[in-house]
Amino acid sequence: MARKAARPKPMDLVLSGGGVKFIGLVGAVVALMDAGYSIKRVSGVSAGSVVAAILAAASKGVQLTGEEIKELAFSVPLHKWRDSGPVPYLGAAWGLVRETSMYRGDEAYDWIRSELKNLGVTSFGDLVIDGDHLPAGPRYKLVVTVADLTAAQLVRLPWDYQRLYGLDPDEQLVADAVRASMAIPFFYRPVKLTGAGGATSTLVDGGVLSNFPIDTFDRPDGKPPRWPTFGITVLPRPSEGIGAVMPALKPLRLFEQTALLESLLTTMLAGHDQTHLSKPWVAARAILVESANVGVLDFDSPKGRLEELYDNGYAAAELFLSTWDWPAYLERFR
Repeated sequence: MARKAARPKPMDLVLSGGGVKFIGLVGAVVALMDAGYSIKRVSGVSAGSVVAAILAAASKGVQLTGEEIKELAFSVPLHKWRDSGPVPYLGAAWGLVRETSMYRGDEAYDWIRSELKNLGVTSFGDLVIDGDHLPAGPRYKLVVTVADLTAAQLVRLPWDYQRLYGLDPDEQLVADAVRASMAIPFFYRPVKLTGAGGATSTLVDGGVLSNFPIDTFDRPDGKPPRWPTFGITVLPRPSEGIGAVMPALKPLRLFEQTALLESLLTTMLAGHDQTHLSKPWVAARAILVESANVGVLDFDSPKGRLEELYDNGYAAAELFLSTWDWPAYLERFR
């Protein structure tokens, strides 16, 4: 008699930012899938939002295997994502002077929009969860974290489209939200969002305020969670300095008087989440991927190095699962 296939174990995922380091996130996700976990909802910030959007689309419509997700991740044309102006060698610098960013981000946006369309997803209405008894706001498989510079607050899309901008979340393009979340200051152009009342907000990388918002799916009613939320982070360590956390600002090192500013920026971008990770109930559900061999914006990293990062992610998730105990976690923290 054939053995009955194991029932998939539900999980929510929260994926940190990290630029090119996103390959490590993918390795960890595939390991979780190989261990029998299925994605209920997924949240991402910056590069993590790219991975999150693909995972949400794949789990909602066209089903992708772990190997297919890996192949898709390695097919990303990273070299094209540095789409500066037409002036050779000076394009990036000219963009930084003229538009406060070195690159346009159009190539990244077009790739994301195209891949989502291939998976049957265009707007957030395509990612609504049916019959799951969730409140109206969290009824989506995907949550993208951005920073609204105009409103000076962290924004979670599609949850906040109606509250902040008076827009129907079902009608908003998923690729637009992802592009906003990956608008690394000084690297990619900020995204402008015009609300129903005509006011325009400037949106940038959510990592400016929180690069690893692992509490995204925590229940506000205080009741125990129905399934675990796993966080996966490739967050650079503050000791790596601003060159690792925000490489576009590396030229600031030329001036001795900017040392304090460098430390301040590093603390702003990584310190909040490092403090968060020191809490036992956060560390207990976080998968930490060693990613020092690839920089945040190393778009020219050789495939061998990216393969190593993917393997690091896979191994980190396997190690995490070797000691993970859901009932024990609930008893201790929930």
